[in-house]
Amino acid sequence: VEITRTRGSAPRETGAIMIVTPKAIQGTIGGGQLEYMAIDRARQMLARGETQARMDVPLGPEIGQCCGGRVELALTRITEAPAAPEHPVVQIFGAGHVGRALSRALALLPLRPILIDQRADELALARGETILTPLPETEIRNAPFGTSFIVLTHDHALDFLLASEALRRMDAPYIGMIGSQTKLAQFRRFARAQGLDTDRLTCPIGAGHSRDKRPEVIAAFTAAEIIGRLTQTIPEFHKHSCDN
Repeated sequence: VEITRTRGSAPRETGAIMIVTPKAIQGTIGGGQLEYMAIDRARQMLARGETQARMDVPLGPEIGQCCGGRVELALTRITEAPAAPEHPVVQIFGAGHVGRALSRALALLPLRPILIDQRADELALARGETILTPLPETEIRNAPFGTSFIVLTHDHALDFLLASEALRRMDAPYIGMIGSQTKLAQFRRFARAQGLDTDRLTCPIGAGHSRDKRPEVIAAFTAAEIIGRLTQTIPEFHKHSCDN
């Protein structure tokens, strides 16, 4: 089930996809009565052997929704679910309290967080995908196209090295570093000496929302910051994320 056109206010964007089987669904086209109607129609198609159908649904009182817009859907019978897309990679450097909290927060989003550190004991406390390496800067150089980078290690000198390496990646949609305005000023002098433009760097990360410094709070605001940036700057992000 794919949204092919929206007019006015709608719960999801054009291109959003939902896979319907006789007993399960994968993805969403926005929930509510619109989604219930689409699921019901899709299962009718499966039962009857139909291959294609279209729906034009006004999102008003007649179906119990108040969006006020209109959504057109294309329903196509498929023999197997499409392959799951690769989520955008976010490399997190530093497996301390904030790094581990951020890894957990990003894992709830259509992203692929990877926690990277030189310390095996800190990585052992983490969940999800991790990389133990004595040379974390090489992970930045070898990262997939469009990877985002977040730097929050236990060492300011290492932070500066990694942030500089990330700024050399012109394809990175988000580059962030934990710190303060003082640390940012110091880094700018350091980066200027290397001919690097620091305008693309977000530092401090997750700032300006709360004075609460607990790792989980910093991670929550940083996760919102990252997903906000990615959904603005990656053209195919919406289409990819809805496929899961």
